[in-house]
Amino acid sequence: MKISALDLKKQIAPIRPELDSAIKEIIDSTSFILGAGVDRFERRAAEYSGAKYAVGVSNGTDAISLALLALGIKAGDGVICPAFTYYATAGAVANIGARPVFADIDKKTYNLSPESVEKILSRKSKFKIKAIVPVHLYGACAEMGGIVRLARKYKIKIIEDNAQSFGAEYKGQKAGTLGDCGTVSFYPGKNLGAFGDAGMVLTNNKETAEKLKILRNQGNEDRYYHIMLGRNNRLDTLQAAVLEVKLKYLDSWNKARQEVARYYDRNLSGLNILLPVIPAYSTHVYNQYVIRTPLPNKLFLEHMQAKGIDARIFYPLPLHLQKCFKYLGYKTGDFPEGEKAAKQTLALPIYPDLTKEEKDYIIQSIKEFIGGK
Repeated sequence: MKISALDLKKQIAPIRPELDSAIKEIIDSTSFILGAGVDRFERRAAEYSGAKYAVGVSNGTDAISLALLALGIKAGDGVICPAFTYYATAGAVANIGARPVFADIDKKTYNLSPESVEKILSRKSKFKIKAIVPVHLYGACAEMGGIVRLARKYKIKIIEDNAQSFGAEYKGQKAGTLGDCGTVSFYPGKNLGAFGDAGMVLTNNKETAEKLKILRNQGNEDRYYHIMLGRNNRLDTLQAAVLEVKLKYLDSWNKARQEVARYYDRNLSGLNILLPVIPAYSTHVYNQYVIRTPLPNKLFLEHMQAKGIDARIFYPLPLHLQKCFKYLGYKTGDFPEGEKAAKQTLALPIYPDLTKEEKDYIIQSIKEFIGGK
């Protein structure tokens, strides 16, 4: 049996007529850049998330960079982010000239550890830390209560990286609306995915939203009049049209992911593996269903792939040990929880359209590996 990590054809098929109609409308209008479709999707996304403002941008990575710039983060400023996450979080920081300052993760949730953050903020540093980027990894929220308290105490900005958790909630409030800005990725593999690259920044601050709109569009306030050094980070109207259609289905898709997760939970409990932990303060929308075993995840991955299952390792090397961040001076052992997670975690297929036969095959394949070791 062959089981992919994600089957977008199954997702698209039932809503294809709606998507075709929405795309045709944009083609007929020829309004391809920052058209009315972008404004409309921004309003829908703001309503959905509970944010006052939503600004569509080119992708999730640029969303982080733009949010940092809009909040006044400059070259040389320190920005705290987790050592265990996707490259884009720290890459977005470094690419505006700011300095990524890594912190460790919680060993159960894999999200940024407030205790690790506090250790960094309480010590003297050669550079001033101006912001923190907590990542809501895999589909569940970071412990924002502790992070917000630290941000207020040390007077630093919060940019939530909500690339994997759009629709998740922290104590009843949507992820991405708890800090100064929340950033979203609509990469095709996300729970709400475009037909290409797309992203968004959420904020409750009108001035920040207005600045984001100028920054994303070459620094233009009026055409050909550039009031600041901007970037070309606009959201394509075609992508906005696709996302507006798909947004209507996001909650039902997230519920379906949760049902798959509960099925895994019931059938994998009692094995020598750690299942996803859902903290009391957060819901989980399962962009990834990540399990953990004391056995090397590379061996686990080889077993699953040999069975035809497209399991994945997210992420095999923590950011502080990546070659591109060698200049920061970190070394092995600096963030032990992140380093352990990189060696022990494995993501299973979790998309809503998995059949019972496919889920049972995945579960049996896991039991074969665990039982054989």
